[in-house]
Amino acid sequence: MPDTAQKLMRSRFSAYCTAQYGYIVDTYAQGYKEQLTEEDIAQSAAGTRWFALDVIPHSAPDKVEFKAWYFDQRKVGLMHETSNFIVEAGRWKYTDGMMHDDTGYQKIGRNDPCPCASNKKFKQCCQRLLP
Repeated sequence: MPDTAQKLMRSRFSAYCTAQYGYIVDTYAQGYKEQLTEEDIAQSAAGTRWFALDVIPHSAPDKVEFKAWYFDQRKVGLMHETSNFIVEAGRWKYTDGMMHDDTGYQKIGRNDPCPCASNKKFKQCCQRLLP
């Protein structure tokens, strides 16, 4: 299990990318995961394909701000959240998060920089992953 909140958040993003929903449930704090199932998470993630993550530096060790980019059908979306974590039984666990106002579908032009920070244009990079 990751030894920092940021590493846990990164591993949760990877789990969403690879549909490892059991891991997502396991990384919730006890009081939060009782309301979740793998099936619930799989259903909410259906049709979503995550493709880029940008972690924004934060001074508090129990908070992680990030921007996660995804495709939903042929639309580009952004999930911008500040997540809260706690240490439970010696391990970092996710509790909840606050969504930022820019969360939602985004307009990215073909010649705009790719959100994955590759320094390529969107059309030459992640746009190629569109279904």
